[in-house]
Amino acid sequence: MAEQLFTIPVNEAFEGDSECPFCEMHKQLENNAIEFTLGPSYMEDDNREVTDKLGFCPTHIRRLYSEKNRLGLALMMNTHINKITKDLKAAAEQGPGEKGGFLSRKTGESPVVNVIRGFRETCFVCQRVAPVFDRYIDTFFYLWKKEPEFREKASKCKGFCMNHYGRLYEEGQKKLGKKECDEFLTLLNRIFFENLDRVNGDLSWFIDKFDHRNADKPWNNSRDALPRSITKVSSEIVD
Repeated sequence: MAEQLFTIPVNEAFEGDSECPFCEMHKQLENNAIEFTLGPSYMEDDNREVTDKLGFCPTHIRRLYSEKNRLGLALMMNTHINKITKDLKAAAEQGPGEKGGFLSRKTGESPVVNVIRGFRETCFVCQRVAPVFDRYIDTFFYLWKKEPEFREKASKCKGFCMNHYGRLYEEGQKKLGKKECDEFLTLLNRIFFENLDRVNGDLSWFIDKFDHRNADKPWNNSRDALPRSITKVSSEIVD
């Protein structure tokens, strides 16, 4: 299989032992984005302007806080709060949204609500990760159609988390022809459900091991069943 630069991350993820190769790819992209955010770039005016505008989602603000560069995060939060204060004061001066008519309870959304929603729906890290991850999805289907060896490798993986199973299911209908899509979805369903059952079986035995009657029985593959089950249902890789 001739490997090109843009296919390397996807191939490497499917060569691993993860419960979801796409979760591994997404985690690496997040790690890179976090490192970039707290690296020297936060002192550059262009980047600070973007972080001031976008802010961070709850997931990534926790990730940033857990890193060592507290000063860098404090500087970003300081100028981000300045931006929030400026925008919300301007919105508050406009007053509430217009009310509906006498017989209507409908109200227009206030400028304040719109500004807050704008901040809540954006994240600097998410916006660095999303377009690259979209390209990984495209690359998966490129390899699926062009490389029989990759198709064989993907068919032997440990399945996918629920969210990425859904993403593949949806994108397969867009990117593949009718016959090829039917074949892909049949295989995708088999891979997903067989591996979901496998992990849930391990989880059941993990639970059963807490029964004193099973104390002397082997753990088999159940010791890490809980974190693997979390990956399957929430797309989170728990270390």
